[in-house]
Amino acid sequence: MLYIVGIGSGGISAMTEEAVLALEDSVLIVGYDLYIDMIKKHIKNKEFYSTPMKGERERCLYAIERAEKGENVSVISSGDSGIYGMASLIYELCADKDIEIRVVAGITAAVSGAALLGAPIGHDFAIISLSDLLTPFELIEKRLYHAAKADMAIVLYNPSSKKRREHLKKACRIIRQARDINVVCGYAENIGREGERAVVTDLDTLENTQVNMFTTVFIGNSTTRNIKGKMVTPRGYGNEQNNDICRDHRGQSAL
Repeated sequence: MLYIVGIGSGGISAMTEEAVLALEDSVLIVGYDLYIDMIKKHIKNKEFYSTPMKGERERCLYAIERAEKGENVSVISSGDSGIYGMASLIYELCADKDIEIRVVAGITAAVSGAALLGAPIGHDFAIISLSDLLTPFELIEKRLYHAAKADMAIVLYNPSSKKRREHLKKACRIIRQARDINVVCGYAENIGREGERAVVTDLDTLENTQVNMFTTVFIGNSTTRNIKGKMVTPRGYGNEQNNDICRDHRGQSAL
C-alpha cells in the first residue's frame, strides 16, 4: 500500500485519525526534511527518508520503489496532500504501475488559518499560490485578477520567500486594480506551531507588510467585515432576499 498523507498544518493535534493510522501502518515514511522532523517525535519505530526542497520527484520515486516490493509506505505533505502536495505527482509516476494507492486527506492551511482569523471564507473562495517555481508569474497574475474581479475571497499560499519578497505586494496591487476598494484582509503565521499568530488588517496595510514562507494570507470579498477583530465573510443567511434566490424551481432550498 502506498499512502499519500496530508499531515495538517501544525503538530500531531492537527492530523486526522486516519492520517495517524496510515503512518502507523507504514514501515517507511517519506517527505520533505521539515515535515519529517515535525512528525518524528510522534510516530515511533519507523524508517524515515527525506529530501530538501526541489527533491519531490526523488523522494516519490523512492517511495514507489519500496511500495513495489510490497511494503506499506507513506508519502507525507503538509496540509492536504492533494492541494499543492504530492498526490498528483504520485499518480503521474504510477500511471503504468500496479500499486494500490490511498490518498488520506489533511487539514489545509486555508481551513486552519481561517479558523484562527474567524470566518474569512464563509462564501465562495479561491486558493492561489504565489510561488512561481512551477507556474509562470504571468499566469498567477491572471488568476489573481480574475478571482478578484469575480469578487471571490482569496487565500494566498506561498506569499513570500527569500527570492520572492515582492510577490505579495504585486498581488495586492493586482487585486486593487480589479476591485478598486480597500477590502478586509488577514494573515495567519506558523499555524499550529510555536509562534502562531493571526492578524486582521486591510489591503492597503497588507501591501506593505512583510510575511514569511510559513504565512497564509486571506483577502476578503466586497462583503467581508471586521467584526470585533475577526475577519468575517457573510454567507447571506440573514438576508431574506438571498434565501429566496437560493430556492430552486421546485420550491426547495438549494442551500
